[in-house]
Amino acid sequence: MDGSTIVARNEDGYGPINPIKFVVHAAKNQQNVVYTSITTGVKVPLPDHAYRYTATPQADQSDGQYEEAGINEFNVGMSSTETTATNARVLGYDPLVHDGVDEEAMLTLVLPYIKTAKEGAARLGALLEKYGTGECNSIAFNDKDEIWLLETAGGHHWAAMRLPEDTYAIVPNQTVMEEVYPNDTDNFLVATDLVEFVEKHHLNPQPGHFNFREIFGTQSEADAYYNTPRTWYGQKLFNPEIEQEPTAQDMAMVRKPSKKIAIEDVEFFLSSHYNGTKFDPFGTFASGTKDEQKQFRSIAMDRNQASSILQIRNDVDDDHAAIQWIALGFFAYSPYVPFFTNITDTPEDYKNTTNDVSVDNIYWLEKTLSVMIEPHFHEYAETVNAYLDSCQSYARQRVEAADEGVTGDVADYLTKSNLETAGEISHRTHQLFDSIVKQGLMLSKTTWEKGQNL
Repeated sequence: MDGSTIVARNEDGYGPINPIKFVVHAAKNQQNVVYTSITTGVKVPLPDHAYRYTATPQADQSDGQYEEAGINEFNVGMSSTETTATNARVLGYDPLVHDGVDEEAMLTLVLPYIKTAKEGAARLGALLEKYGTGECNSIAFNDKDEIWLLETAGGHHWAAMRLPEDTYAIVPNQTVMEEVYPNDTDNFLVATDLVEFVEKHHLNPQPGHFNFREIFGTQSEADAYYNTPRTWYGQKLFNPEIEQEPTAQDMAMVRKPSKKIAIEDVEFFLSSHYNGTKFDPFGTFASGTKDEQKQFRSIAMDRNQASSILQIRNDVDDDHAAIQWIALGFFAYSPYVPFFTNITDTPEDYKNTTNDVSVDNIYWLEKTLSVMIEPHFHEYAETVNAYLDSCQSYARQRVEAADEGVTGDVADYLTKSNLETAGEISHRTHQLFDSIVKQGLMLSKTTWEKGQNL
């Protein structure tokens, strides 16, 4: 609605617990530095200068940083660590490798060294070709003008495309890129031998076309229940006039929405659970059966860890144009907090995330709230929705106030503004915690009042 480019993503782990923190890395000079992955052992020489960038890494980095999502000092956003899949036929000719650049290192090796979204796709692609990867991934980049999506294929191959103007794409854990035009370098980038690789091994089922999804992706029964329903629901929200089946394997990757999209629309989708349909596991007014309510993998779910909306705005000066909206915990109950990214520090309760439960940090506070709320979802729904709406309205007020008041040392000003914004929303979250505990004590099945029973 405001002319921003937006890249948004949810991170969910293999289980319900993976503590996440929000940090900012200062720019630095680093001659002759080599990055060594503790996950794969790959060694990658780094450029001599690293730009400032934000990130949402794991609190426990014993198996890697997994920095996931952030924005650098040139207002370039990057979202990594989204697992996809390459089909078995392709993997027969380009198997995954176990000593390459995996998702835990991608943001760390790319975001501090790029000035545009397209540069991000090109740098990551070159690393994949040189070192290989042990995982299949989808990675998105945005700057104030463009959004680029890169998808890996096998151990060393990849393609990237520029999202057309005034469009959106829903990308679940599945290869979704469709027609690729390797010679159109304004809109596509591909591995140097991608076309030759496909021709040599007879991988293209549609001669005359180069459909990346058809050549490299999967269209399994698992996709139809784990992935495509999320695309269906996103397109149902943004293009309600289109009739599709949740399990359809041919939904378009790119669509023009029926009306312009705001941050609140993105937040709703990322924190949704098929609201208003029979597939809602919370059993809304659509009243699906118990089987229907559990038929598809939800978007908001217990495995949620961190959600980021990377917004690069075009209606303000560059020094305060970039905002990373962050929600931690279970997104159905967590507010999105706007953090300007031209900053020198992040709030203590966002960067001090511990491996053990402590409501002194936001990750565990939100996770604890989800444990209390979910068993009594409908009893708490009005309270939780009022809290989320009030936090969003306050966030909007704070962004506008910061835009209008920016002055002096901008990075210092925005750092202090972030502290005030996050501090107030953290205060409201603790108030919600207080309210939920007190309401919950009245919901026990053992409640027994003598006056009601005699």
